[in-house]
Amino acid sequence: TAENLQKRKAFTVSVADAKNLVACDYVGIVSGNKVPDKFKKAGFHALKSEFVDAPVIQELPMALECEMVSYDVPTCRLVGKIVNVSIDESVLGENGKVDVAKLTPITYDPIGHGYYVLGEKVGCAFKDGVVLK
Repeated sequence: TAENLQKRKAFTVSVADAKNLVACDYVGIVSGNKVPDKFKKAGFHALKSEFVDAPVIQELPMALECEMVSYDVPTCRLVGKIVNVSIDESVLGENGKVDVAKLTPITYDPIGHGYYVLGEKVGCAFKDGVVLK
């Protein structure tokens, strides 16, 4: 809630993955004000972050732990500073970095109202555009 955010000055952003799609969709469509045990019903467990005064979802493989920089109540514009990124080792590649194919992050298509798994590499950042220089 906005009051909780103002009080704690912290928040987390978890990466929804394909394995937890149904649970993620459920917690997104159900209000905690009306269903106080929605995390339990979804099979999620909230753990206290070691870095900010906010919870992380144990079952989701990646979370950004943030300190609130500003929050504009009328527009709901939230700005935060990432102070830690929690990543489950199960989604790391041999190089110790996040392997998107193992993470299977999902994104929401607001036009078609569908979820899609991200992961197909279509280019090389900071390299492909050099041909236009």
